[in-house]
Amino acid sequence: MVLIRQEGFHMYKEKIDAYIDSKKDELLNDLMTLVRIDSQKGESSEGKPFGEGPARVLQEAEKLLQTYGLYVKNYNNYVVTGDLFEGEKGLDVLAHLDVVPASKDWTVTQPFEPKIVDGRIYGRGTADDKGPAVALLYAIRAIKELGIPMKKSVRIVLGSDEECGSGDLAYYYSIEKEAPYTFTPDADFPVINIEKGRLEASFHASFADGLKLPGIVSLASGDKANVVPQRAGMVIGGLEKTALAACADKVTAETGVAFTLREVTEEILTSQIEENMNAEYVRDTMDEAKKDCDSAVFFFVEARGQAAHASTPQEGKNALTAMLRLAATLPLAESEGLQAVRALAELFPYEDTCGKTLGIYREDEESGAVTLCFSILRCTAHGLSGVFDARLPVGCTEENTKVPVREKLAARGICMDDNQMVKPHCVPGDSDFVKTLLGSYERYTGIKGEPLSTGGGTYVHALERGVAFGCMVPEVDNHMHGDDEFMVIEQLVLSAKIFADAIIKICNELA
Repeated sequence: MVLIRQEGFHMYKEKIDAYIDSKKDELLNDLMTLVRIDSQKGESSEGKPFGEGPARVLQEAEKLLQTYGLYVKNYNNYVVTGDLFEGEKGLDVLAHLDVVPASKDWTVTQPFEPKIVDGRIYGRGTADDKGPAVALLYAIRAIKELGIPMKKSVRIVLGSDEECGSGDLAYYYSIEKEAPYTFTPDADFPVINIEKGRLEASFHASFADGLKLPGIVSLASGDKANVVPQRAGMVIGGLEKTALAACADKVTAETGVAFTLREVTEEILTSQIEENMNAEYVRDTMDEAKKDCDSAVFFFVEARGQAAHASTPQEGKNALTAMLRLAATLPLAESEGLQAVRALAELFPYEDTCGKTLGIYREDEESGAVTLCFSILRCTAHGLSGVFDARLPVGCTEENTKVPVREKLAARGICMDDNQMVKPHCVPGDSDFVKTLLGSYERYTGIKGEPLSTGGGTYVHALERGVAFGCMVPEVDNHMHGDDEFMVIEQLVLSAKIFADAIIKICNELA
């Protein structure tokens, strides 16, 4: 391969732009193929480490890589890779094809039925991260089919477990070495060189005294640590509906989270109460309580907020913390369980998304401030378990973050597990790598770019020379992790061009 010279850059730019523009419909069709696959993490089985959906989407992606002439390898359905050519690598580009769960509240289309409306493509994964993955593929396809000279090769790495711990990359990097440079299009332009640290902390408590009426039979919310919970459910017994409704209206006025109240019937148990609340337990507990108080009435209370990524909890409406506020203000019988619920409502108040109440707030000029999302809770009359997700700027340590939270929870009878804290990640903003990426962004947008920080952890967090580069822009809310997720089509096309430009420069100038 021949090193391309700086004075020849303008020649390939026109060709790449024209090529990618001509392939827009193909790009969208390929993206739709991937979006139609429900690639949420499922039960592991032989040959399918993260379940049926993630394995199937990798296999479909493998077909695309082969179709476009890349040198393809499937790493046992953990990741699939495609090399531009066989030879020394100069760059890895990482994207993931697994997705977070989708609610039933989509309005434009169903999550796995992609639809184009007003210049946007809707569907789960269009923004995170199937759309950016396809943009990467088309950048590499353009370089290959146009015969752009390259000194070193580029490898696209498509994974299947980014949303649930990145076990896919742990497997991949147990076999392969980190490339000289790596970027992932799983965040914002212009380039993110600093990622906050993370404490995904789990905790639990047990209650000896059981259910007392009026009291909480069950409370459940959330299923992913990195998502602001949009829904929460609670079964409560022994209260008048008017009193319950009055308290719910007050919390709605304070938070904007809406509540619905329905008397628990067999139909509600089988069709409305979510499986994670354990309908069988609820039924048995209500039956037992009615032996002592046959006049007791039980209500199913549902909270509906707004989902958001856990790294930006202020952009959502947390149904869990709103439900805790409601539960803590109700006139219930004193019990160990109620004391624990009140403690959680006190330590994780609805308005506090930066850890001030827990005593862990701090801020760094480059990496920003702490953010906090209480994302999962399961609570019965016999115990509770929960998870919160804190994103941590430079300067946060176990001593000033993990330890004080554990102590505050322990003082209220709640035990925090010994979860590992992930340290912040930084690639110098003045490095040639970051400057090259910024140059490609500036060339196509005409906007001066500066390196940014994020609270979101991406695929490159554990890589010494890895940054996030695109595909989003801060001024557009793509509803990532929320209902009606979308990607602006022209942004995808533009991103493919920027990626191609950056790949050529890195694999030649920095090779």
